[in-house]
Amino acid sequence: MKVKRIALFASGAGTNVQNIIEYFSDNENVNVDSVWSNNPNAFVLERSRSLGINTFTFSRDEFRNSLKVVEILKNRDVDLVVLAGFLWLIPENLIQNFPIINIHPALLPKYGGKGMYGLNVHQAVVDNHEKESGITIHFVNKNYDEGKIIFQAKCEVLSTDSATDVASKVHQLEYRYFPEIIEKVLSGRI
Repeated sequence: MKVKRIALFASGAGTNVQNIIEYFSDNENVNVDSVWSNNPNAFVLERSRSLGINTFTFSRDEFRNSLKVVEILKNRDVDLVVLAGFLWLIPENLIQNFPIINIHPALLPKYGGKGMYGLNVHQAVVDNHEKESGITIHFVNKNYDEGKIIFQAKCEVLSTDSATDVASKVHQLEYRYFPEIIEKVLSGRI
């Protein structure tokens, strides 16, 4: 059986990236090939290098207006691109060449779209007095947070919860479920 290779894209600290790398570290069937970022100062790059993972950075122009990223991913024989806190809209050239999945820190279709990331999402959930929030893992298309939903998990939002409280609950769901769903996508079970 061919080892499945994944590339992780992130823009920030990379806690989900680290969790995914550690989850697959002893898996003979899945290899975290590389970590990619649009932010050369993102802590995810340092975190990934310390775990022995190759890292790449790219400019907006390289990402949108060239095939540089696509060609490197193809040369590395990547099977799946995983967005784990990556903030840019994915260009058509990447969507046409790779299956791509994303994790969103809310129950889509609520609280999705441009600008809905990090504490912005959780603050909107609190401000609207939602009783629950959660995560959505979905395939990526040309629009923010509109691809086919693969999986959702929920957590309770208490009336006393702050955006930070909701973020903490959502992070726990991310850490628990994201690597498992990636594994199911790779195995063809999703």
